[in-house]
Amino acid sequence: MVWFRARFKAHDIYEISGEALERRGIKLLLADLDNTLVPYGVPLPDERLTAWRDELRAHGVTLFILSNNRHESRPRVFSEGLDVPYIGHAGKPKALSFHKAMERMGVTREQTAIVGDQIFTDVLGGNRAGVSTILVEPIRLAGNPGRYLRYAAEWPFRLLSGKGEKV
Repeated sequence: MVWFRARFKAHDIYEISGEALERRGIKLLLADLDNTLVPYGVPLPDERLTAWRDELRAHGVTLFILSNNRHESRPRVFSEGLDVPYIGHAGKPKALSFHKAMERMGVTREQTAIVGDQIFTDVLGGNRAGVSTILVEPIRLAGNPGRYLRYAAEWPFRLLSGKGEKV
């Protein structure tokens, strides 16, 4: 059960501050792309997301996109627009891409966290890789019945996540 429980919970990424991450010793914030940073299909970052990335950087935290998107151009184009490193087709919840990102950025597990909207990929993968996990609410579920089923199956684990700890 602990594999499916996020250590921290936030409504969205904008509740996560660079200052709070810095206090916890986090230097690398891995982030899911679709439905965590932006809704599905949004091609480029907006000013609010860019400002959030800048706030993280000001506190020594590198944002790094870790996406399961199977289309190579989706995470690449978005990451280039946001000026952050990325790994696409990451294979979460397997831990390999988490380890590759940490090695690439020269940080340890203790210095790494992942933020994502899904228990069975982002949280499970982060827990398997030994990094801090932050669960956010999905930005938008509309348009895909499969997403409703997945989030319904995740509901008990969402309730158990982030008990008593703010990011």
